[in-house]
Amino acid sequence: MKNVLENLYQQRYLSEEEAHNILVEFARGSYNHSQMASFLTVYRMRNITVEELKGFRNAMLELCISVDFDGFDTIDLCGTGGDAKNTFNISTLASLVAAGAGAKVTKHGNYSVSSACGSSNVLEYFGYRFSNDQDKLKKELDHTGFCFMHAPLFHPAMKNIAPVRKDLGVQTFFNMLGPLVNPGNPRNQLIGVFSPEVGRLFNYFYQELDKNYTIVHSLDGYDEISLTGPTKVESLDGSQLLTPEIFGFERVAPESIEGGNDIASSAKIFYNILQGEGTRARNTVVTANAAIALNTMWPEKNLDQCVEMAEDSLYNKKALEVLNRLMDIQQ
Repeated sequence: MKNVLENLYQQRYLSEEEAHNILVEFARGSYNHSQMASFLTVYRMRNITVEELKGFRNAMLELCISVDFDGFDTIDLCGTGGDAKNTFNISTLASLVAAGAGAKVTKHGNYSVSSACGSSNVLEYFGYRFSNDQDKLKKELDHTGFCFMHAPLFHPAMKNIAPVRKDLGVQTFFNMLGPLVNPGNPRNQLIGVFSPEVGRLFNYFYQELDKNYTIVHSLDGYDEISLTGPTKVESLDGSQLLTPEIFGFERVAPESIEGGNDIASSAKIFYNILQGEGTRARNTVVTANAAIALNTMWPEKNLDQCVEMAEDSLYNKKALEVLNRLMDIQQ
């Protein structure tokens, strides 16, 4: 590792094979915490390359517990995190809304590293039991349109890295890997990224994969459609800027979409939205993200149709029904 670090400090880059092998050694516990922290910190100082990203991703998929959702056309709504915006749980709510609109959502997520409450935190609060049992997950997907894959259960080899990430408490390249290593390998993906550079990198990367994908980045720094301003959107159809008005919504203030200070207050915001008691700002942000996910999955539908489907799911409490059925299965 000493030689690897020295090369990285000299602004040299890893090949795809080198990146793959280093992550495998991470998983094996070959390096101590200081060495791993130093390695992760390098990628706070410079951008990751496509070859490095491929190598890291291939190692993660090689080491993970995969799930075969054969027979389902699935989608994941997953952000990289790391935007330090502490928003409420937008992607998780948008996932339930998309499921309520008829999509089959296989969401990949984890506990929060840099905000008060991540997707795993909020679902666990409501009583969701994490599992990597394929039959349980397929039953949930079949009966509710939604299942959740808690990342540590599917990437057990990463247990050596988790304490280092937690101690650092900042965005690392593992934030970027989250959307890329869904163990269910969904054919459709909505990916939120924390910077335009990562958006371009992902767009180049995803063009080589057999997937429908949409990459979003709000220009003021959010890794989702925030409606606080324009959002850069990249897909197989090219790049475009979407303003709040294109969705039929008004621009919202950043403070209006902040999350809670802890898991309990975040969960209250979450449930209020599903019950029809959310604020206009929160409701429209959830609807916009769900609509883009539906448009990704069914590109033959235009954006207006997808917004209408998402609003129907949220306001007629179909998304709430998804959550309720999901929790019933846990009993």
